[in-house]
Amino acid sequence: MRRFFSTILMVFLLTAPFPAAPAAAGAKVTFIPQWAPQSQFAGYYVAHDKGFYAARGLDVKILQGGPDFPPSELLPAGKADFGTMFLTTAIVRRAKGSKIINIGQIVQRSALMLVARKSSGIKVPADMNGKKVALWGEEFQIQPRAFFQQQHLTVKILQQGTTMNLFLRGGVDVASAMWYNEYYRILQAGINPEELTTFLLADYGLNFPEDGIYCLESTFQKDPRRCINFVQASIAGWQYAFAHQDEALDIVMKYVNAANLPTNRPQQKWMLERMQDIILPPGGKIPLGTLEEATYEKVARELKNYGFIEKIPDFHQFYHNCESPHEK
Repeated sequence: MRRFFSTILMVFLLTAPFPAAPAAAGAKVTFIPQWAPQSQFAGYYVAHDKGFYAARGLDVKILQGGPDFPPSELLPAGKADFGTMFLTTAIVRRAKGSKIINIGQIVQRSALMLVARKSSGIKVPADMNGKKVALWGEEFQIQPRAFFQQQHLTVKILQQGTTMNLFLRGGVDVASAMWYNEYYRILQAGINPEELTTFLLADYGLNFPEDGIYCLESTFQKDPRRCINFVQASIAGWQYAFAHQDEALDIVMKYVNAANLPTNRPQQKWMLERMQDIILPPGGKIPLGTLEEATYEKVARELKNYGFIEKIPDFHQFYHNCESPHEK
């Protein structure tokens, strides 16, 4: 029955992007994605600029994210109402007492990878032993660290910034990359795919869904309809972005240029196409925005097995279904 309602919602949103169920007119809310403006967040920019949020009575201000502005810290601090983060990050935070909840799981598969030059002698995981590996901040280290444990590796971890310069200049042997972003940047820098060894963590049993929409329990309890409206307008934004990619890229580039970021339209086009791959995986039957309990339990068990959490948070307290119209 739940899948029936979810299917009806998908059809409804595609045919009527401004469904009626408004919160209080002009309700001001803030949203922070976990990184700087790029196609990784195209659906939210589209929902804002096409009026999907406004049609649901939401006056949304989109903040600029990045490594120094983690949503997992800004939400509890009251500096944002909604934010995106990896499922792993949210589970770990929840297990440590944070009242963060998932109200919409957008990305359904992992795009996180480790990249090395073949010339460094790294061709299989064991070759990383003793090597210098660049990782982003704490929130993005969970999967790589689980991978190192799984493969019984001891590596020297260095801090990775927002560029790939450390890797490109030979400062590290292995770097972190997202399939939809940094991997493409490496290719743009003139390195051929045949020169690289790539380790997609999803291929090693670490296929942990990434970007979801989060808020605090108190935010949801105070105004559940506002949360539902935000999620459903965001879903409509993603659907519109995938159906009208040129227009979506126009919108993304507006945000990119306003932030003076060093990227270009071809890179953002690649990213948008890859986002579609991980948000709507081929053959996937999971309604956009849904976090399935089996997926949650699998990820949480792995986090417990690798020592990131001691106790698995209750799924029904962690996830609130806002993608389906029968949610109250």
